[in-house]
Amino acid sequence: MQVLRNHWQLIVLFALVMVFWNGPQMVPLKLLVVFFHEFSHALMTWGTGGSVVDFTVSANISGEVLSRGGSRFLILQAGYLGSLAIGAFLFVLAVRTDLDRWITGVIGVLMVMIALLYVSADFSTFFALGTGAALIALAWFAPVRVNDLILRIIGLASMVSVPRSLWNHTIQFPELQSDARMLSDEYGLPVLIWGVIWLLISAAIIFASLYKGLRGNSNLIIH
Repeated sequence: MQVLRNHWQLIVLFALVMVFWNGPQMVPLKLLVVFFHEFSHALMTWGTGGSVVDFTVSANISGEVLSRGGSRFLILQAGYLGSLAIGAFLFVLAVRTDLDRWITGVIGVLMVMIALLYVSADFSTFFALGTGAALIALAWFAPVRVNDLILRIIGLASMVSVPRSLWNHTIQFPELQSDARMLSDEYGLPVLIWGVIWLLISAAIIFASLYKGLRGNSNLIIH
């Protein structure tokens, strides 16, 4: 009962995310998780000395980063785990800090910068600019608790989406084109093994974020 009293809002949010997961309401969140996935590829590209040529998020909830140079091995591994880590980090920051407006604003600015510097496709530009501008507006005009709620939803969506995608792309349908398939083709380890490794790491990230985020009372104070 104590868990229910201290975390009932997050439990309700999680239930709503699961209920509406396959509905049109979740498409913007799924696209945002794809953006985080591709941004993680881009970060690893820059971090290993490469350059990003193009950045795409498609309407069919897929994406692609075209890069030059960098460590191909690390770049391919960064997508799923990076997007999950970003979502989990946002979740913990939302639940345990009062930096929500700053965080929302930073995400918005990053999305606008990516759109202006690296995106060429029309839908990708529309999504990144539109979402980035919306997040900047939220940070500027909306109260802290609204920004907090948005970040919690984004974090929960990432923690739901990434393990589901990993299961689908590496275990249920390993023949699909994915980061794991490319790693398997280029470095030899079977897709299934990459899937198991990434799912185990994902479980550890989710456990750590929930352990950190759910210590004490996580409910928003609503006036």
